[in-house]
Amino acid sequence: MLAAVCVCGCHKETRVTGCSTQAIPVDASADSVQDSGYLEALAPIKADVEREMAVQIGFAPERLWVGCPECPMLNWATDALWEAAKQVYPGNVDIAIVNMGGMRCEWPAGAVTRGSVFELMPFDNMLVVLTLNGKDILDLCQSFATYGGQGVAGLRMTAVDGRLADVTVDGRPIDPQATYTVATSDYLSGGADHMEALTKHVEYWKSDLLIRDLYIQAVTRQDTIRAAVDGRMNLL
Repeated sequence: MLAAVCVCGCHKETRVTGCSTQAIPVDASADSVQDSGYLEALAPIKADVEREMAVQIGFAPERLWVGCPECPMLNWATDALWEAAKQVYPGNVDIAIVNMGGMRCEWPAGAVTRGSVFELMPFDNMLVVLTLNGKDILDLCQSFATYGGQGVAGLRMTAVDGRLADVTVDGRPIDPQATYTVATSDYLSGGADHMEALTKHVEYWKSDLLIRDLYIQAVTRQDTIRAAVDGRMNLL
Protein backbone atom coordinates (compact mmCIF):
# COMPACT_ATOMS: atom_id res chain seq x y z
CA MET A 1 0.00 0.00 0.00
CA LEU A 2 2.85 2.34 0.89
CA ALA A 3 4.50 1.72 -2.46
CA ALA A 4 1.31 2.58 -4.25
CA VAL A 5 1.02 5.82 -2.36
CA CYS A 6 4.59 6.74 -3.24
CA VAL A 7 4.00 6.16 -6.96
CA CYS A 8 0.87 8.27 -6.94
CA GLY A 9 2.61 10.97 -5.00
CA CYS A 10 5.44 11.18 -7.55
CA HIS A 11 3.11 11.57 -10.56
CA LYS A 12 3.32 14.94 -12.31
CA GLU A 13 0.77 16.25 -14.77
CA THR A 14 2.25 17.04 -18.21
CA ARG A 15 0.95 19.71 -20.53
CA VAL A 16 1.85 20.75 -24.08
CA THR A 17 3.07 24.33 -23.88
CA GLY A 18 4.09 24.74 -27.48
CA CYS A 19 5.01 23.02 -30.73
CA SER A 20 7.03 23.68 -33.85
CA THR A 21 7.24 22.11 -37.31
CA GLN A 22 9.96 21.82 -39.88
CA ALA A 23 9.52 20.99 -43.57
CA ILE A 24 12.04 18.41 -44.73
CA PRO A 25 12.13 18.33 -48.54
CA VAL A 26 12.18 14.90 -50.16
CA ASP A 27 13.51 15.55 -53.63
CA ALA A 28 16.44 14.80 -55.92
CA SER A 29 18.87 16.14 -53.34
CA ALA A 30 18.37 12.92 -51.37
CA ASP A 31 19.42 10.76 -54.31
CA SER A 32 23.09 11.00 -53.39
CA VAL A 33 22.38 9.53 -49.95
CA GLN A 34 22.69 5.80 -50.46
CA ASP A 35 22.75 2.85 -48.12
CA SER A 36 25.78 0.99 -49.41
CA GLY A 37 24.97 -2.13 -47.40
CA TYR A 38 21.46 -2.30 -48.82
CA LEU A 39 22.71 -1.79 -52.38
CA GLU A 40 25.32 -4.51 -51.93
CA ALA A 41 22.71 -6.98 -50.66
CA LEU A 42 20.32 -6.06 -53.47
CA ALA A 43 22.85 -6.28 -56.30
CA PRO A 44 22.58 -10.06 -56.97
CA ILE A 45 18.77 -9.92 -56.99
CA LYS A 46 18.82 -6.89 -59.29
CA ALA A 47 21.17 -8.66 -61.67
CA ASP A 48 18.93 -11.76 -61.76
CA VAL A 49 15.82 -9.68 -62.48
CA GLU A 50 17.53 -7.68 -65.23
CA ARG A 51 18.81 -10.89 -66.81
CA GLU A 52 15.32 -12.42 -66.74
CA MET A 53 13.67 -9.28 -68.17
CA ALA A 54 16.19 -9.19 -71.03
CA VAL A 55 15.25 -12.65 -72.32
CA GLN A 56 13.85 -12.39 -75.85
CA ILE A 57 10.53 -14.22 -76.24
CA GLY A 58 9.41 -12.89 -79.62
CA PHE A 59 10.06 -10.53 -82.51
CA ALA A 60 8.07 -7.63 -83.97
CA PRO A 61 8.79 -6.97 -87.68
CA GLU A 62 7.05 -3.57 -87.37
CA ARG A 63 6.44 -1.08 -84.56
CA LEU A 64 3.29 -1.73 -82.54
CA TRP A 65 2.25 1.84 -81.86
CA VAL A 66 -0.42 3.16 -79.49
CA GLY A 67 -3.13 5.68 -80.44
CA CYS A 68 -6.87 6.35 -80.54
CA PRO A 69 -9.38 5.13 -81.54
CA GLU A 70 -7.61 1.97 -82.71
CA CYS A 71 -3.99 0.89 -82.93
CA PRO A 72 -1.84 -2.20 -83.53
CA MET A 73 -0.74 -2.50 -79.89
CA LEU A 74 -4.29 -2.40 -78.55
CA ASN A 75 -5.57 -4.80 -81.20
CA TRP A 76 -2.79 -7.29 -80.45
CA ALA A 77 -3.41 -7.13 -76.70
CA THR A 78 -7.17 -7.58 -77.07
CA ASP A 79 -6.83 -10.45 -79.54
CA ALA A 80 -4.30 -12.16 -77.26
CA LEU A 81 -6.64 -11.83 -74.28
CA TRP A 82 -9.57 -13.18 -76.30
CA GLU A 83 -7.63 -16.23 -77.47
CA ALA A 84 -6.33 -16.92 -73.95
CA ALA A 85 -9.83 -16.67 -72.48
CA LYS A 86 -11.13 -19.21 -74.99
CA GLN A 87 -8.56 -21.70 -73.72
CA VAL A 88 -9.55 -21.50 -70.04
CA TYR A 89 -13.21 -20.45 -69.86
CA PRO A 90 -15.65 -23.39 -69.77
CA GLY A 91 -17.85 -21.99 -72.51
CA ASN A 92 -17.93 -19.70 -75.52
CA VAL A 93 -16.22 -16.30 -75.30
CA ASP A 94 -17.87 -13.79 -77.65
CA ILE A 95 -15.90 -10.61 -77.04
CA ALA A 96 -12.75 -9.28 -75.37
CA ILE A 97 -12.32 -5.75 -74.04
CA VAL A 98 -9.06 -3.97 -73.11
CA ASN A 99 -8.80 -0.28 -72.22
CA MET A 100 -6.54 2.13 -74.06
CA GLY A 101 -5.25 3.48 -70.73
CA GLY A 102 -3.91 0.03 -69.87
CA MET A 103 -1.41 0.17 -72.74
CA ARG A 104 1.61 1.67 -70.98
CA CYS A 105 4.09 1.47 -73.83
CA GLU A 106 4.50 0.64 -77.49
CA TRP A 107 6.84 -1.99 -78.87
CA PRO A 108 9.41 -0.85 -81.40
CA ALA A 109 10.31 -3.10 -84.30
CA GLY A 110 12.75 -5.74 -83.11
CA ALA A 111 13.10 -8.03 -80.13
CA VAL A 112 10.19 -8.44 -77.70
CA THR A 113 11.48 -9.40 -74.25
CA ARG A 114 9.84 -10.40 -71.00
CA GLY A 115 10.59 -6.87 -69.88
CA SER A 116 8.64 -5.53 -72.87
CA VAL A 117 5.52 -7.27 -71.57
CA PHE A 118 6.06 -6.02 -68.01
CA GLU A 119 6.34 -2.47 -69.40
CA LEU A 120 3.13 -2.92 -71.37
CA MET A 121 1.20 -4.45 -68.44
CA PRO A 122 2.81 -3.50 -65.10
CA PHE A 123 -0.43 -4.21 -63.20
CA ASP A 124 -1.49 -7.48 -61.55
CA ASN A 125 -4.85 -7.51 -63.32
CA MET A 126 -6.63 -10.86 -63.56
CA LEU A 127 -8.65 -12.36 -66.40
CA VAL A 128 -12.43 -12.42 -65.85
CA VAL A 129 -15.30 -13.39 -68.13
CA LEU A 130 -18.59 -11.53 -67.72
CA THR A 131 -22.02 -12.40 -69.12
CA LEU A 132 -23.97 -9.32 -70.19
CA ASN A 133 -27.26 -8.60 -71.89
CA GLY A 134 -27.08 -7.26 -75.43
CA LYS A 135 -28.56 -3.94 -74.31
CA ASP A 136 -25.66 -3.44 -71.93
CA ILE A 137 -23.17 -4.31 -74.68
CA LEU A 138 -24.72 -1.55 -76.78
CA ASP A 139 -24.43 0.88 -73.86
CA LEU A 140 -20.79 -0.14 -73.49
CA CYS A 141 -20.14 0.55 -77.17
CA GLN A 142 -21.84 3.93 -76.91
CA SER A 143 -19.35 4.74 -74.15
CA PHE A 144 -16.51 3.76 -76.50
CA ALA A 145 -17.93 6.10 -79.13
CA THR A 146 -18.29 8.94 -76.63
CA TYR A 147 -14.81 8.69 -75.15
CA GLY A 148 -12.78 7.94 -78.27
CA GLY A 149 -12.43 4.17 -78.49
CA GLN A 150 -11.16 1.16 -76.58
CA GLY A 151 -9.72 -2.22 -77.47
CA VAL A 152 -12.19 -4.83 -78.75
CA ALA A 153 -11.93 -8.31 -80.22
CA GLY A 154 -14.81 -10.34 -81.64
CA LEU A 155 -16.77 -7.11 -82.03
CA ARG A 156 -16.82 -4.43 -84.70
CA MET A 157 -18.51 -1.06 -84.32
CA THR A 158 -19.07 2.19 -86.18
CA ALA A 159 -20.02 5.53 -84.69
CA VAL A 160 -20.66 8.87 -86.39
CA ASP A 161 -20.11 12.14 -84.51
CA GLY A 162 -20.04 10.27 -81.21
CA ARG A 163 -23.31 8.40 -81.81
CA LEU A 164 -23.32 4.64 -82.17
CA ALA A 165 -24.38 3.55 -85.67
CA ASP A 166 -23.60 -0.16 -85.93
CA VAL A 167 -22.32 -2.99 -83.73
CA THR A 168 -21.77 -6.61 -84.75
CA VAL A 169 -20.50 -9.71 -82.96
CA ASP A 170 -19.33 -12.56 -85.16
CA GLY A 171 -20.69 -10.62 -88.14
CA ARG A 172 -24.23 -10.36 -86.74
CA PRO A 173 -25.97 -7.31 -85.23
CA ILE A 174 -26.19 -7.22 -81.44
CA ASP A 175 -29.47 -8.62 -80.14
CA PRO A 176 -30.51 -6.49 -77.13
CA GLN A 177 -32.38 -9.47 -75.65
CA ALA A 178 -29.55 -11.99 -76.03
CA THR A 179 -26.59 -12.52 -73.66
CA TYR A 180 -22.91 -12.28 -74.57
CA THR A 181 -19.72 -13.32 -72.79
CA VAL A 182 -16.96 -10.72 -72.43
CA ALA A 183 -13.34 -11.44 -71.50
CA THR A 184 -11.72 -8.50 -69.72
CA SER A 185 -9.80 -7.60 -66.56
CA ASP A 186 -11.05 -7.63 -63.00
CA TYR A 187 -10.18 -3.91 -62.92
CA LEU A 188 -12.50 -3.02 -65.79
CA SER A 189 -15.24 -5.31 -64.48
CA GLY A 190 -15.75 -2.76 -61.71
CA GLY A 191 -16.73 -0.08 -64.23
CA ALA A 192 -13.40 1.73 -64.54
CA ASP A 193 -12.55 3.93 -67.54
CA HIS A 194 -16.21 4.81 -68.25
CA MET A 195 -17.19 1.13 -68.55
CA GLU A 196 -20.03 1.21 -66.03
CA ALA A 197 -22.02 -1.12 -68.29
CA LEU A 198 -19.67 -3.97 -67.32
CA THR A 199 -20.94 -3.81 -63.74
CA LYS A 200 -24.38 -4.95 -64.95
CA HIS A 201 -23.15 -8.48 -65.66
CA VAL A 202 -25.57 -11.29 -64.92
CA GLU A 203 -22.72 -13.78 -64.40
CA TYR A 204 -19.13 -13.29 -63.25
CA TRP A 205 -16.33 -15.81 -63.76
CA LYS A 206 -12.90 -15.00 -62.35
CA SER A 207 -9.72 -16.88 -63.16
CA ASP A 208 -6.52 -16.98 -61.14
CA LEU A 209 -4.51 -15.90 -64.20
CA LEU A 210 -2.57 -12.67 -64.51
CA ILE A 211 -3.20 -10.98 -67.86
CA ARG A 212 0.51 -10.15 -68.02
CA ASP A 213 1.37 -13.85 -67.86
CA LEU A 214 -1.15 -14.56 -70.63
CA TYR A 215 0.56 -11.94 -72.80
CA ILE A 216 3.97 -13.50 -72.16
CA GLN A 217 2.56 -16.87 -73.22
CA ALA A 218 1.00 -15.31 -76.33
CA VAL A 219 4.27 -13.68 -77.44
CA THR A 220 6.20 -16.90 -76.84
CA ARG A 221 3.67 -18.95 -78.79
CA GLN A 222 3.37 -16.53 -81.72
CA ASP A 223 7.12 -15.83 -81.90
CA THR A 224 6.59 -13.25 -84.66
CA ILE A 225 4.22 -10.50 -83.47
CA ARG A 226 2.00 -9.01 -86.15
CA ALA A 227 -0.88 -6.58 -85.62
CA ALA A 228 -2.56 -3.85 -87.63
CA VAL A 229 -5.48 -1.43 -87.66
CA ASP A 230 -8.35 -3.29 -89.32
CA GLY A 231 -11.40 -1.06 -88.80
CA ARG A 232 -12.93 -2.85 -85.82
CA MET A 233 -13.24 0.50 -83.96
CA ASN A 234 -14.51 2.84 -86.67
CA LEU A 235 -15.23 6.31 -85.25
CA LEU A 236 -16.16 8.82 -87.93
